[in-house]
Amino acid sequence: MSLRRVVVTGLGAITPVGKTAPAYWEGLIAGRSGAAPITRFDAAKFKTRFACEVKDYNPDDYFERKEGRKMDIFTQFALIAANEAIEDARLNDEGIDKDRVGVIWGSGIGGLTSLQAECIAFAHGDGTPRFNPFFIPKMIADSASGNISIRHKFRGPNFVTTSACASSSDSIISAFNYIRLNMADVMVTGGSEAAITESGVGGFNALKAMSERNDAPEQASRPYDKERDGFVLGEGAASLILEEYEHAKARGAKIYAELIGGGMSADAYHITAPDPEGNGVVLVMQNALRDAGIKPEDVDYINTHGTSTPLGDGAEVKAIQKVFGEHAYDLNISSTKSMTGHLLGAAGAIEAVACIMAMQHSLVPPTINHFTDDPELDPKLNFTFNKAQEREVNIAMSNTFGFGGHNTSVIFRKVSE
Repeated sequence: MSLRRVVVTGLGAITPVGKTAPAYWEGLIAGRSGAAPITRFDAAKFKTRFACEVKDYNPDDYFERKEGRKMDIFTQFALIAANEAIEDARLNDEGIDKDRVGVIWGSGIGGLTSLQAECIAFAHGDGTPRFNPFFIPKMIADSASGNISIRHKFRGPNFVTTSACASSSDSIISAFNYIRLNMADVMVTGGSEAAITESGVGGFNALKAMSERNDAPEQASRPYDKERDGFVLGEGAASLILEEYEHAKARGAKIYAELIGGGMSADAYHITAPDPEGNGVVLVMQNALRDAGIKPEDVDYINTHGTSTPLGDGAEVKAIQKVFGEHAYDLNISSTKSMTGHLLGAAGAIEAVACIMAMQHSLVPPTINHFTDDPELDPKLNFTFNKAQEREVNIAMSNTFGFGGHNTSVIFRKVSE
């Protein structure tokens, strides 16, 4: 059975550096840091007191108050990004068979804000179980995909993927395969996360995973820098509309890029630490290249996982050099997490959008906050430090890895007939 071609026909985003897809791209190219002191709660006693929040976010700007109160913030973010992408792709036009349009979404944690609030309220009570009737629908991770489909009456395949920080990349690959295998014509996919809460920040602090550079938050996320000390927590969402190529052409849809391959693997090493030799990462990139039917030297740009952790960054670089060999020196490599922070389960989605925009604009977004070379990392590699670089990007790869050893890689290219 021949596999169908899949293209991207819509984009949406709400991020710490821009609240639409175009604004997000502008923030990346400007090298803008989204990190600032936390405003969502009093973080004075926390080891990390800053994060990459979506700036000036007010749900009343997007939802009727009664509607917004029924959704956790991660679902709100999902709907905002998906609505933008759906409008961009004109999916609500007449003639779209909504039985053949599905939604596969990714979130690593889901409704953490709602879970925390309800548990605290119960703990402070007299033991009588007075829970909000919307507590469970707000908390469960699949509320994002469910709400998107309900809003737009999409009746195709609908579920959520949860694989820690690889969640939304896995959702993209799942959606890709449903179209390739003729189980849908169009899929709304992406991911959202909203974990900047006491439990989210406190939990990651307990793991010693986050930067504690409280004196200079905007410089805290510094992938590949010698002084990197952990990731910066981010929040937001991004959405991609995937569509079968002939279906998109027939309705005159705008085509941003073609999704040509995806790979998955497991480190099978440790629940939180990466394999220091990057063996699982080598495998996932090889799997993605094989699925795409391309050679390593065909790739122009890699948007790396690049979280700014001491172990993770080094392992990924080792893996890139093993897979790409001498061509590694011809690649542009960058970590946009240096600006957005780490959106956990939504990271793959916003970084896929960055890859597509890089192809559209022939411009590679930078890795900001580079101050000191790491002697353990090959200085001949082009990490696109501190400033965006002009480059023709025909093929781009996006890497995302999650706690539990989940690795995912997706590959996009400019559309050819």
